[in-house]
Amino acid sequence: MTLTLLAIGCMAGCAARTATTASTARRPPPDPRTSQALLRIATAFNNNYDNGHYGPVYDRWDARSQAIITRADYIRRHQECPAGPQTARTTSASPGPRGAWLVHYEIGGQQLTDYWFYMRRRWVFDLVLSNPQSVRLYRMPTHQYLSYLGCTH
Repeated sequence: MTLTLLAIGCMAGCAARTATTASTARRPPPDPRTSQALLRIATAFNNNYDNGHYGPVYDRWDARSQAIITRADYIRRHQECPAGPQTARTTSASPGPRGAWLVHYEIGGQQLTDYWFYMRRRWVFDLVLSNPQSVRLYRMPTHQYLSYLGCTH
């Protein structure tokens, strides 16, 4: 009986250490809270999107944005209906209203602005402020989303 309790205790302790180590290993290091760091992160964010690496893009979203669509559904929708070829050129990052930081970028001559926040020592992208049109699309059922974008097969 004592041996069984000892074994169970060890397994529970080992599992807890494994879970802690795994979650710690997945937690990225903190981002510097500088405009240069945000500019570098936003450039990587836009490059990931442009090159079809949607997981890292979603991972930079704030919690409010991630509540709109799951990571798996976001990735699947973009794989099933990729955006046309585009290259975003990130130009600047500066403080904006209500704690937001504004990242300015250009795609094909069009000037665009994204909203970013520094939360829990990480720069996160706010989809709701940056692209409300996408919010409406992501709330659609998948078949309706694909049909709206002309990607029905």
